[in-house]
Amino acid sequence: MAAKRRKTPSDLGNLILGAMPSEARVRLAARLKIVDVAGGSVVCDAGALVREIYFPRTCVLSLLGLSRSGDAVETAFIGREGAFGLVAGMRGRETHARCQVKIGGTAYRLPAADFKREFDRSAAVRAVVLDYLAALTALTQQTVVCNTFHPAKARLARSLLMMRDGTGADLLGITQELLAGVLGLSRTTVTEAARALQSAGAISYRRGLVQVVSSDRLADAACECYETVRSLVKVPAKA
Repeated sequence: MAAKRRKTPSDLGNLILGAMPSEARVRLAARLKIVDVAGGSVVCDAGALVREIYFPRTCVLSLLGLSRSGDAVETAFIGREGAFGLVAGMRGRETHARCQVKIGGTAYRLPAADFKREFDRSAAVRAVVLDYLAALTALTQQTVVCNTFHPAKARLARSLLMMRDGTGADLLGITQELLAGVLGLSRTTVTEAARALQSAGAISYRRGLVQVVSSDRLADAACECYETVRSLVKVPAKA
């Protein structure tokens, strides 16, 4: 992951960072680094000590629960509305989930110790973090409901809409293989669901790329979890 130039407080693209008090943003901006993260790469594996916090800017991260056999399923996602490693990083703990890049792009990377100083210093910073963590917990619960009860096409539509909102882009760089992994479905099932969405005029896809053609048609195909999740994480819909 190659380091990029730093961004100034006025052009931060992550909603958690943008919600911080101005003084905290100035101090954090001096330590932030923009990194490129490739789709499918692992930011932090389960059981690893979290030393850095990642704030997605144009990427989407997936939190995966793992079985002893090595099977994985997505329990939550993190786009530009959130961050990975807030609790474990500030407390010097290991993460219980694998954090994998769902959509490649850029993220801010910050030493966890630097963020903890701002967390300890400011009640406003703590309020932002606690609000987000409450939303992330609710998101995880809703994802379990969705994965258990809803059909593959609806789950795929919901996931694509949230990736669109999380990146702010209609063109999503993700393979069907990776989609199958994070959704806990077979690749054949994902292929059939994607074909149905394409036939409905909601998306088009070719190897490694999914284009959202009509967000309205995609929303019609999605389960109610899309609206529920969007309200939880407070991701603004793309105009």
